[in-house]
Amino acid sequence: MGSVKFRTYHEVAGTDVSDLAGQVGRQRQHVAKRLESIGRVVAVMSGKGGVGKSYVTAGLALAASARGRSVGVLDADLAGPTVARMLQAAGPLTLDQAGVHPAIGTNGVRVFSTDMLLGDGAPLRWKGEHNEPFVWRGALDAGALREFLSDVVWGPLDLLLVDLPPGTDRLQDLAELVPNLAGVIAVTLPSQESERAVARAMQAAVDAGLRLLGVVENMSGYLCPGCATTSPLFRGDAGQTLALSFGVPLLEQVPFTPSIRPSGRPAVLTAVLP
Repeated sequence: MGSVKFRTYHEVAGTDVSDLAGQVGRQRQHVAKRLESIGRVVAVMSGKGGVGKSYVTAGLALAASARGRSVGVLDADLAGPTVARMLQAAGPLTLDQAGVHPAIGTNGVRVFSTDMLLGDGAPLRWKGEHNEPFVWRGALDAGALREFLSDVVWGPLDLLLVDLPPGTDRLQDLAELVPNLAGVIAVTLPSQESERAVARAMQAAVDAGLRLLGVVENMSGYLCPGCATTSPLFRGDAGQTLALSFGVPLLEQVPFTPSIRPSGRPAVLTAVLP
């Protein structure tokens, strides 16, 4: 089977009645306008689910806000949103002529998430005409991210954290929407399985021309609340290995703790704040 080449909007002959390319272009201009009042946009990613990426994102937001910085969090994990509840941010969201205003969470952190748009326990479903499942899931996910960035009224912020879903698809979309993205933090578990998945995601970031700010190794051990000792949870040293492989700092090794409240780490803050 020969290679398949898809045409871009500008290569399609004839008149595009919908002006889809124009709509996307105007929306990207709107995104740029929205982000003018934001100091830095930093993405938090992983190559797989279950590594505590949203926990790390919430901890970063709380630590930065505790140091007097204005912080927002965009939960781009559309199908598995969790960061809003970690930050105790709840709807209903406010809509006016300016756009959609984010919810206010702990320490004044501004949060926008699909968790506030879905019914309690309801999954995200894309629907086409006649209530049929829509097959272009990736295009719709990318469109939702574009709308969230263009329609949410963040206001002046020192830092906007984007909690990306597992994998790399939305990372490329974010890179195109936010050309001045300050960088990406990768979150991993210590295990070799996590190392391989996160390495692929980090390489995708490099290929997209994005700056890797560093690696956070989550669940590096179990921190006993009663005896103050830390015991291994996973075999491996993925955080250190990934940091060395990509020439970036290992920002933190965060032990698992039964504490419900996420906590931010000063070493990670030095990577995300000017």
